[in-house]
Amino acid sequence: MMDLKGKVALITGGGTGLGTAIAQRFVKDGAKVVISGRRKEKLEQVAKTLPKGSVLVVQGDVTKEADAKRMVEETVKFGGKGKIDILVNNAAHDIKGNVIDLKPDDWRTVIDINLTGPFLMMQQALPFMIKAKGGSIINIASLGGTRCRPVCPAYCTSKAGLIMLTQQTALDYGKYQVRVNAVCPGGIDTELLDEMIIPLSKAVGKTKQDGLDYFSKDVPLRRVSRPEEITGLCSYLASDESAFMTGSALLIDGGAAIVDVSGAAVSSKLG
Repeated sequence: MMDLKGKVALITGGGTGLGTAIAQRFVKDGAKVVISGRRKEKLEQVAKTLPKGSVLVVQGDVTKEADAKRMVEETVKFGGKGKIDILVNNAAHDIKGNVIDLKPDDWRTVIDINLTGPFLMMQQALPFMIKAKGGSIINIASLGGTRCRPVCPAYCTSKAGLIMLTQQTALDYGKYQVRVNAVCPGGIDTELLDEMIIPLSKAVGKTKQDGLDYFSKDVPLRRVSRPEEITGLCSYLASDESAFMTGSALLIDGGAAIVDVSGAAVSSKLG
């Protein structure tokens, strides 16, 4: 466990999947959290699972500048010390389609949520972190920001851009002791992955597990992660234990990035 006592965190996309797991972990480690997202009912369901007084629900859309401003301001008020210690840019979206078939509006939607959203959130949070002489920003990128995936040009491009935005922000604001790092998960068993896994499961078998098994057959650990398996790294980056870490893009992918798929196919047959 990491020590996050006295810290206040804002987590976008906190109503489902990884965002929910991060909120639960941060509270367990002593932080107060603000969870944001577009679906208020999902946020309120998560809030009910956390101790009273540890969580605040703020509905909002990361692509809207006014909402980003309000989310950060509500977080500062909730913490009670005029500051925001931790920002987790987790909200994400994907729309499948290759470059020819993907509608321009769908491209814009993915880029707006996955890349412009974190930009707007950091733009609002950074002045408070500068004034407080420190803070930690954690951008949830993806293995897809470092490797291509079939029919995912918008998602992979947005996540690659988020890694560069992470590093640029780390460079520009390190002098204020603001740390900015990216977490790059592989497949996580969440609603977002289901958009790929459910169609895949119908093509290769009968159950969702059939799809998950096929999706991860060349991953060294032979599975996707559970959301809670990503949260320890996030808590570390949020804590003072990582005080000298900034500008990093950290893979947490079951070893997927080390695999040459053609080589994996051969090795699976040979042992």
